[in-house]
Amino acid sequence: MRIGIVAPSTPILAETAERTTALAARSFPGVELVFHPQCFLSHRHFAGEDEVRAAAFLEVANDPSFDSLWFARGGYGSCRIAEMVLDRLGPAARDKTYLGYSDAGYMLAGLYRAGFPQVAHGPMPNDIRREDGAAAVARALSWLTRRDPAALEPSLGDRPVAAFNVTVFSQLLGTSLEPDLGGHVLMLEDVSEHMYRTDRALFHITGNEAVRAVAGIRLGRCSEVPENDPDFGASEEEVFLYWCERAGIPYLGRADIGHDAGNKVVPFGRR
Repeated sequence: MRIGIVAPSTPILAETAERTTALAARSFPGVELVFHPQCFLSHRHFAGEDEVRAAAFLEVANDPSFDSLWFARGGYGSCRIAEMVLDRLGPAARDKTYLGYSDAGYMLAGLYRAGFPQVAHGPMPNDIRREDGAAAVARALSWLTRRDPAALEPSLGDRPVAAFNVTVFSQLLGTSLEPDLGGHVLMLEDVSEHMYRTDRALFHITGNEAVRAVAGIRLGRCSEVPENDPDFGASEEEVFLYWCERAGIPYLGRADIGHDAGNKVVPFGRR
């Protein structure tokens, strides 16, 4: 199996690629990880200029020798290239598995909207830098290589699902990337956002008529929440409960996803 790795957002360090490759060699024999050179470029905030990042994504996605495209990391930038990429994907791209989360959500949403059948929210190579991050990377590889059920978010059932970062999902609503999630269980998580910003994003998300057609919302982890003055006075679960009740969307409880080493894999659609 060959897994191509690209960075549509921000760059990674060479050390990250080396550690991830070494882990794969130890625990997943027969798997070849190919880090595109673009992953290590730097242009302002991004892993290369927009056109360079788009070209790298297309090179891997349209190459039939790769079985999967793995997003190197999140950050910011994939929304700047998503439309130019989606319009140029060929037949070989549709056969691949796409795995990532955070800023990769823009690309995952667009791919899912376009009918790509193997799109999933889950750990990325840069997660190896987290505490216990090797477990997250191994989880991703176990799902990419053998669809290990132990890698999956435990609440997955018969209903179709999708998972996103709260801020990313809020921003892509109303754009050409917004997928049809009618009847889906929508899982949402976030990181490094003040609670009032999460509250504001939930106002926008739950006020969207298309989102009100979901089967329900599950809350992942909201981590590294900055302190606010004055204190917002409500937890992330209280915020989700408030907006779900106000919008008439079932709140289904917690989901085992987030910006941490415990992040589980959520394949989009129906199992």
